[in-house]
Amino acid sequence: MKYFTNIHKNKTFNYIIRFAIIIATYYFIYKQIFQHKKLDFVLQSFSELLDQPHVYLFVVWITLLMVVNWGIESLKWQFMINKIERVPYLKSFKAVLSGISVSIFTPNRVGEWFGRVFMLEKANPWKGVFITIVGSLSQLLVTIIAGAVSLLFYIPMYFRNAEFYSDYLYYGIILLVVVIITTLILFFLNITALPGFVKRFIKQRFVHFNEYFSVISSFSTFELVTVLLLSLLRYCVFALQFYLFLMMFSVDIPLIHGLIIIALVFFIMTAIPTVTLAELGIRGSVSLYFIGLYFEKFGELTDKINIGILSSSSSLWLINLAIPAILGTFFVYRLNFFRK
Repeated sequence: MKYFTNIHKNKTFNYIIRFAIIIATYYFIYKQIFQHKKLDFVLQSFSELLDQPHVYLFVVWITLLMVVNWGIESLKWQFMINKIERVPYLKSFKAVLSGISVSIFTPNRVGEWFGRVFMLEKANPWKGVFITIVGSLSQLLVTIIAGAVSLLFYIPMYFRNAEFYSDYLYYGIILLVVVIITTLILFFLNITALPGFVKRFIKQRFVHFNEYFSVISSFSTFELVTVLLLSLLRYCVFALQFYLFLMMFSVDIPLIHGLIIIALVFFIMTAIPTVTLAELGIRGSVSLYFIGLYFEKFGELTDKINIGILSSSSSLWLINLAIPAILGTFFVYRLNFFRK
């Protein structure tokens, strides 16, 4: 009798948590879009472009890239999570979308780790969390590398005539970037040794933690390189999305300059602790600063360009996070937080 009572309680708690996630997701998106009205200028800018045929082509390509973006992430997670449970690709895609729904209201989107693993049926969810964290680290690593390399091009382009600039300072920055990138890559490719290192400092009562954490050791160097390449491919997709948005909103900037600045924007965003709700405003401010510097140096920074920059960064948030988060709520009902 007690067994069936526990099952009933588990089902009840599952329903409550699922419902709470859905409500929280819609509330945060509603508050961002409607209550603060931060996207009004996006709708106004977009409405002014509707009479231009090329806009629809931009929208189609950017929407397709959204599917490709999260499709690559689903492929990466499926590839990694198969270490503990065989997951079909479609189920992996649903798990990724449900993870976005959970992450939309959590700091730095950490809820994404937990939103995915509760889609698993048999594997231990904590093992799934650590595997998902490795995937997130690979994406972070690619973002840092792209931003650091872009910084090496950005500094001489924009600050060569500044008082603080010198060749010795620049060479020092190059050396520092090379050391940091090399260290980070070596750390990631040798992350399988981390559980053994941590085990030395874990007390006996935390032995279960090490059991879950040791799943990281199951990845080979080839598999980690594959994960990095998938992360790089995904990075290229959403960088291209941002550039297409800039073009659509008439922020005309050469491709090379655009990609360098976009890499720096993403790089700075990774260093700022944010809730996804606040990320929209921060992303817009960072984009305005770096892209604004380009027009101050090589052109003229007008109100129209400022609006175009804000519209581009806000639209990227909308199409890559808000819309997938809404779609993910349709799969939250599959999440199983309590098992038998």
